[in-house]
Amino acid sequence: MANPIEGILDVSMQKIREMVDVNTIIGEPISAEGATIIPISKVAFGFASGGSDLPVQAAEKFAGGSGAGVTVKPVAFIVIKADGDVQLMELGAKGSPLDGVMDALPGVVEKIKAFLADKKAAKAEKKAAAEKAKTENAESAENPAE
Repeated sequence: MANPIEGILDVSMQKIREMVDVNTIIGEPISAEGATIIPISKVAFGFASGGSDLPVQAAEKFAGGSGAGVTVKPVAFIVIKADGDVQLMELGAKGSPLDGVMDALPGVVEKIKAFLADKKAAKAEKKAAAEKAKTENAESAENPAE
């Protein structure tokens, strides 16, 4: 006799295959106003099962169970226009917070560079003003007011 847990796993996998097929991920094309729209979804699924043989005096019995879950989330649409132009229209935010940080990084670097340049320019101006004041003080000491 086959192990009962194998039967549970087979049934679980069969049901998941029925729920999740390629048409769930890449949806059926929709035609509207001269354009074709193809939905794209992210599919996540999982299952768990388990069981145990329970020895009993008269006969051995099996107890077990399984469970499965599926999540389907639309993530994008492929839009094919009548003139042949193809666009990918993504939904929602980036995949991870790190993607947003990486996108913002060039702007942050530019702001830091501008801040440092401004600070350097201010320091140079302050030094030039101090040199000018020093020169004026030296000139006024050599030529006292008449």
